[in-house]
Amino acid sequence: TMNLTEPQAGSDLGLLRAQAARADDGSYRISGQKIFITYGEHDLADNIVHLVLARLPDAPPGTGGISMFLVPKFIPGADGARGTRNSVAAVGIEHKLGLHGSPTCTMAYDGAVGWLVGEEHRGLACMFTMMNLARLSVGIQGVGVAERAFQAALGYARERRQGRTPDSAGNGPDPIVGHPDVEMMLMRMASLTAASRALCYSCAEAIDMSRRAPSDGRAVWAERASLLTPLAKAYATDAAVEVANLGIQVHGGAGYIEESGAAQHLRDARIFPIYEGTNGIQAIDLVLRKLGLGNGAAVTTVTAEIAAIAERAGMSGRSDLRDLQLPLSRAATSLAEATARLSAGLAVGSRRPVLLAASAFLRFFAGVLAAGLLVKGALAAGDDKTGEGAIAKAVFFAQTILPEVVSLRTAVEGATAAVGAEARSLLWDHRMVDRRGEG
Repeated sequence: TMNLTEPQAGSDLGLLRAQAARADDGSYRISGQKIFITYGEHDLADNIVHLVLARLPDAPPGTGGISMFLVPKFIPGADGARGTRNSVAAVGIEHKLGLHGSPTCTMAYDGAVGWLVGEEHRGLACMFTMMNLARLSVGIQGVGVAERAFQAALGYARERRQGRTPDSAGNGPDPIVGHPDVEMMLMRMASLTAASRALCYSCAEAIDMSRRAPSDGRAVWAERASLLTPLAKAYATDAAVEVANLGIQVHGGAGYIEESGAAQHLRDARIFPIYEGTNGIQAIDLVLRKLGLGNGAAVTTVTAEIAAIAERAGMSGRSDLRDLQLPLSRAATSLAEATARLSAGLAVGSRRPVLLAASAFLRFFAGVLAAGLLVKGALAAGDDKTGEGAIAKAVFFAQTILPEVVSLRTAVEGATAAVGAEARSLLWDHRMVDRRGEG
């Protein structure tokens, strides 16, 4: 397990209080409390290994004073067999909105025996080796739930009969899958899921290439993986929530009833934009740390690739794909311009305007890249059902979702004016909220 969070230390790990004391035998004694620990306790394995962030007595303040320790549930004996129980225990299990199959525990460490991982005071760097992979994994979780929500909604829409569709040849009632509004919802679900999958695959490819490409190219791939991680995590998890929500809508009143199963998708998906770094944190990471990778080369390479995909679409033998050249090309240009504007703001020290725009910019960037990846897949698609589906989703995304994405540039550029002095005064004025908690 990964033990980072404490009651007072969530996104700000510099507030961490768990303590580690050196022992004479080279091990350490860990004390403190950790919360929101996934599978902190279970009986599915002979032992559980906890990776715990804690501070040594001489640690400097902030995140630069955090070390990482390996703390097993059972201390292994000299022969490697399971030995005595360590002084770590789950003292509570959270009652959550969803993900009921996964225990989320409060862990108490009372002088538990642990061993240092890496160097003292360098624990956060070690933990983020796993954290970045965990963020991609959460994005893939989003893809999985979105796919399941889509399949359930599609199955229901094929069976549920209501009214007559516009092109009905019979007397009805017809399957609701043929009603235009339901068609739009289902295609949006399918396209958002495909876009999320494409982003996650692209990120995974970059991670693999950063390890397996010729040595002289690995650094570039590592920068690309670093850039794509917040995009994949945030986009895929936000999409999962939207797709699950649409799944309930397709089910109609039945979707609001637990027995349909549609509600579980939304309850489960809602944690994805929160854990392993909230999507707001992903946006901050993107604009403050990732835009400047390789002096901006990582971003410009991506936008150039999207523009190249648009050019290839213009040479397609299919008119529906040729029609995507102009909107995709314009989106790539708009993304490059918005990126340059944010980078210029950072260059002169204007952090607040950039941070106000960060979440909208992440959605803008990820959406344009997702459109490019879907079109790329459509251009390579075969003549079978899978290929037809890839083309249909790419066309739908580019024609109906991409315009929404491109409009985010206005939100990016208007964020500073949107949250000015008056808005900040409203948020900090306690008189704006009465004692019952109502606005």
